[in-house]
Amino acid sequence: MSSTKSQIPRKRLSAAERRETIEDAATALFAERGYQGASIDEIAGRSGVTPPVLYDHFASKQDLYRRLLERHFAELRQVWRENFVGEDPPARRVARSFDAWFAYIETHPFAGRMLFRDTSGDPKVEAMHQEVAASSRAAIMGLFANQPDVEKLIGPEVEEGLEMAWIVMRGVLQGLAMWWYEHPSISRERVVATAMNALWVGWERTQAGEGWG
Repeated sequence: MSSTKSQIPRKRLSAAERRETIEDAATALFAERGYQGASIDEIAGRSGVTPPVLYDHFASKQDLYRRLLERHFAELRQVWRENFVGEDPPARRVARSFDAWFAYIETHPFAGRMLFRDTSGDPKVEAMHQEVAASSRAAIMGLFANQPDVEKLIGPEVEEGLEMAWIVMRGVLQGLAMWWYEHPSISRERVVATAMNALWVGWERTQAGEGWG
């Protein structure tokens, strides 16, 4: 006696869910292979769609790439907004922000690689990457500029001082993030402590009146 196994229909994804799937697959591929090495066909394949379906959501590979840059930079800006402000002592707010920032990198490792390491080899795409990063930096600068005694850290030339302080912080955080990607056994707490030792100790001494030169 033969029996027929019931077929469970596959859930049909909504447009938003399909787009999310495509973005996740593309983020991973761009991080693994760079912009040039990630093809639309492979992104579509990993997403479980055909290239025409992918193009229903994104006009081009460059459009998809820009969307991912804007999305992940925006989510990292939100980390600062949610953790850096408040009435807690500065050291606690900075440590909380660093921990949340590295928590994002921990749960979105491919996003970090795409944002901080990828070089496309395409001047137009690299210019777009720099444009999105600069726009993100400009959007968050006001958060740091409004901190008490910020002049002690950045000096009287606020715009230049903020940019230099940002470059220093970016170098430490992003450099540690990329190193951590290659050393995942290291705990987030230890990474955060290293960042605090490298950055906050100097800031604290500067705010207390010490300074080079």
